Amino acid sequence: MLSGLRRALGRMRVPRSDKALGAAGERRAARLLKRNGYSVVDRNVRLPIGEADLVCLAPDRTTIVVVEVKTRRRGAGLSVLGETVPPEASVHSEKRRKLRAIARSLSRANSWQARAVRIDVVAVEWPEDGSDPIMRHHVGAVGEP
Repeated sequence: MLSGLRRALGRMRVPRSDKALGAAGERRAARLLKRNGYSVVDRNVRLPIGEADLVCLAPDRTTIVVVEVKTRRRGAGLSVLGETVPPEASVHSEKRRKLRAIARSLSRANSWQARAVRIDVVAVEWPEDGSDPIMRHHVGAVGEP
């Protein structure tokens, strides 16, 4: 009864497993990007050096955007001095290095050398009550590939 009521209200239960939570966050991030004029070219692109969560074409229709999606339950994760660290803070120096290598590899493999390529981060925080997630899109968050 309660789950039917949530669906009727347009709310979604917060996925239980981390894998399901990550997949739900990627779907929500893709919807956010599409609403903002991006075209999703590919999802979960696996390369020997790592994975690109989303590969998009920016609204300018020339820039390729590799998107790292970081999803957390609201209030979960690291806490520093009583403050919860946001999901995007987990894109540390090693992850940034890996994302740059992924972007370069995709650029070479797809002959995108003449195009602008950038790396964005979308943070998705999912409240435990199942309400819509809070999302933040950080354009060019990782720097030059």
